[in-house]
Amino acid sequence: MTEFRAKGISEYRRQSVNSASPIQLVVMLYDGALRACEAAAAAMEGGNLQRQHEQLLRAQKILTELSGSLDMDGGGEIAKNLFGLYAYCLNELVTANIDDDPAPVRRCIRVLSELRGAWAELNERPPQEAKHAA
Repeated sequence: MTEFRAKGISEYRRQSVNSASPIQLVVMLYDGALRACEAAAAAMEGGNLQRQHEQLLRAQKILTELSGSLDMDGGGEIAKNLFGLYAYCLNELVTANIDDDPAPVRRCIRVLSELRGAWAELNERPPQEAKHAA
């Protein structure tokens, strides 16, 4: 990739993040976690331990970010449930990395895909309705 193209992609990503709504940012985080999980599973299947480790750590960092963004006081049962799901996925990713087993990663991908779909659907609602639901 040329340096010019890399800078263009970097700038595009920065602009996308800066102009995104909070719900869009959550969807972007899910997208990043899912990409990292898919890459980690592929690396496992290909025997690339370094890439496996890097991608699983990337997914774990994103899940930690999602967990940290939860409003545990005001979010009620939904925040508690999301926290539990993120903790489950984090545990699955650690297990996958230790055991070099893509099965826990695939379980995490299923959970994150469903959550991502729910947030993407929420993002399609009118702004006032989406803000209230989030």
